[in-house]
Amino acid sequence: MLVSYEWLSQYVDLEGISPEDIAEELNRTGIEVEVIYTRDPGVSGVVIGEVMSVERHPEADRLNVCLVNVGKGQVLQIVCGAKNVAAGQRVPVALVGAKLPGGLHIKKAQLRGVESNGMICSAQELGFPEKVLMKEQTEGILVLEADAPIGTDIKEYLSMNDQVIELQLTPNRSDCLGMIGVAYEVAAIFDRELRLPMMQQLPPQYEAPLNIYIESEEDCPFYAAQVVHDLKVGPSPQWMQNRLISAGIRPINNIVDITNYVMLETGQPLHAFDYNQVQEGQIVVRRALAGEQIVTLDSVPRTCDQEMLLITDGEKPLALAGVMGGESSEVTDQTVTILLEAAFFDPQVVRQTSRKLGLRSDASARFEKGVDPEGILPALARAVQLLCQIAGGAVASEPLVKKAGDVEDIVIDLRHERLVNLLGVQLSQEEVVDIFRRLRFPIETTEGGYAVQVPTRRPDITIEVDLIEEVARLYGYDRIPTTLPWGQQPPGGLTEEQKVRRVIRHTLRDLGLSEVLTYSLTSQALEQEVASLYTVETHIPLAMPMSNEHAVLRTNLLPHLIETAAYNQRHGNERVQIFELARVYLPNTAEGQVLPEERLVLAGLLTGKQHTSIWKGEALPAGDFYTAKGVLEALFTRLGVFDVEYQAVAPHGFHPGRTAQILINGEFVGLLGELHPTLAKKYDLLRPVAFQVDAEKLIAAIEGPLVYQPIPRVPAVTRDLAVIVDEETPVGLLEAGIWQAGGELIESVALFDVFAGEQIGAGKKNVAFSLAYRAADRTLTDEEVSEVHARVVNHLAEAFGAKLR
Repeated sequence: MLVSYEWLSQYVDLEGISPEDIAEELNRTGIEVEVIYTRDPGVSGVVIGEVMSVERHPEADRLNVCLVNVGKGQVLQIVCGAKNVAAGQRVPVALVGAKLPGGLHIKKAQLRGVESNGMICSAQELGFPEKVLMKEQTEGILVLEADAPIGTDIKEYLSMNDQVIELQLTPNRSDCLGMIGVAYEVAAIFDRELRLPMMQQLPPQYEAPLNIYIESEEDCPFYAAQVVHDLKVGPSPQWMQNRLISAGIRPINNIVDITNYVMLETGQPLHAFDYNQVQEGQIVVRRALAGEQIVTLDSVPRTCDQEMLLITDGEKPLALAGVMGGESSEVTDQTVTILLEAAFFDPQVVRQTSRKLGLRSDASARFEKGVDPEGILPALARAVQLLCQIAGGAVASEPLVKKAGDVEDIVIDLRHERLVNLLGVQLSQEEVVDIFRRLRFPIETTEGGYAVQVPTRRPDITIEVDLIEEVARLYGYDRIPTTLPWGQQPPGGLTEEQKVRRVIRHTLRDLGLSEVLTYSLTSQALEQEVASLYTVETHIPLAMPMSNEHAVLRTNLLPHLIETAAYNQRHGNERVQIFELARVYLPNTAEGQVLPEERLVLAGLLTGKQHTSIWKGEALPAGDFYTAKGVLEALFTRLGVFDVEYQAVAPHGFHPGRTAQILINGEFVGLLGELHPTLAKKYDLLRPVAFQVDAEKLIAAIEGPLVYQPIPRVPAVTRDLAVIVDEETPVGLLEAGIWQAGGELIESVALFDVFAGEQIGAGKKNVAFSLAYRAADRTLTDEEVSEVHARVVNHLAEAFGAKLR
């Protein structure tokens, strides 16, 4: 919001208060001031002159010799090349010695033999940015109003000495999107008189048909309109153009400028329709039809959907409600009668329309934050007043109002004790009442507090603490002493899940893996390259993805880890060992559920060279199936998860002979294996091995904290066991059988050899284990060990057909 100091002074007595003072106090009270700047870009020595005569230059067809009256009896001869210069015009004249933006100094000159004593200036030469100039002002010299006072400094006439305060408003302070709202704030801060413009209804002099029908009251609970006739479209007065330019808005014509001026003044957007383009003076407010089109004022066709609100005449669209008018009812130079609209549109509907169409306007910025429903009719009356005064209009109808209901007064009870306790300042009742008087909030004292009526212009105030904040702002945050918190402060801590997640991260980092963070957004094509833990038929798409690579929510962590590993290797990191602990997002098919199911997943990837320098002439890979399995087993042991099995599987994207599924307590929790050679070749990865585990199931399987055992005081007895079994028999089942048969006396089982060949026989293999037997309270005898060992051998023979070798 750009606030003109000169304009603001029309509403508040600012005597003795500088723009810098206003900025300082606004910052102190919670409204950030971005910058203060003057509209003067460095102009001096420029006055208003009247062109007395224009004659063709005797030696140049494109130059004119002008006699210009610059006041105080001075008539200067000036050579001018502008095509639009003409006798009788009032124009800005840079006198000899004047300074213009860009370091231009005006001197006496001889142009093709004719003396020139100054320069007639264009708007750009005075430093006006093109974006705030009317089209005719961008070509040739700047022509001023016919009654512009001759000899007056141009900076005074064009308000170039004005200073502008740029506010960086937070979304809750929509009241300060109008000059009057800012005036309320400044008057309250400095406790100054507030002078508001008169806004009264004028009686109609004609009778023009006007009807309003609201088909979507929830989107438009308040709509008012009035017809003004006998208008003369032309430039708006200079004082109004000055104020619009100070707010960064381009003047267009007196009709449009008045609507913009009132919007800037009151914060209430207005729109003027050419009444003759509105079918029978009828306004219908309704939702758009799917695919319905409207050409907006910027001459761009817009395609609407059913969530957008339109202003129509019952036959054709006239405007996108709250966003922009339509070209079909635009005010032109031939317009004589207008239908003036003032309304309240649902902020969410306006916001969605503006976002979907990529169309943002000054009006939509205000409607999105919510306008004051009590300010709609006064703004309409103010605009009608100005139309009659400036554009020569006459009222042609009473204001017609359609609304869904009356606005209820908001009265909030404020407890004095609560106010004092929260602020930590012993304010008196008189001080509190005085603060609300300055804010123009009606207030009554009650037993132990106050009943405060909140004006509708302040929609940000809804509860008691909002009122307390207002008191703090006006009292002064810097006057509130710093105090320590009182009462018991509970110590912070981690939840059980957070503790486990921290253990997982620390353990994997201790094992040499680096944690990475990847995007939650991905593409379906990337997701399908490697198997996920979950069977997902459809992904959750984004409504408006920025690219195809980030169009859906991920259900799998491995694809992004593969991309991360490939990126690192392309940039010289030959050894990549990474993991990620993050959430994936699954469609929730449960009845009544609209949000996705979020699952915590742990994934890791090891690839590249084990060492950057080659050891003994070999470039060993950074890991294989057993390396990754060892990482997981170390993690499971650290967490206290013990009943773990590995079963061979061949999921998509994994090596069919080097992959296993992970079972904990018999339940599937993850995958572990080497990636398929085709996938490894595509990303140029060396023997990549990966794992992915459902972390929520892993956490649920934790049996408890680790229990440490003392170092044994008695020796163990070791026996080797070599058996011949069918080649398809999993070693894991043999190991489980040994534990089952050995009972409590078996301390460890270690596989140390697997061999298959002609000596063993076709379809057979030799499997050798080292078994350790130990009792906690005594040294075992050979007889005890032999008895248990024989029981193990017999069990393997019965269960797997194993034969001792």
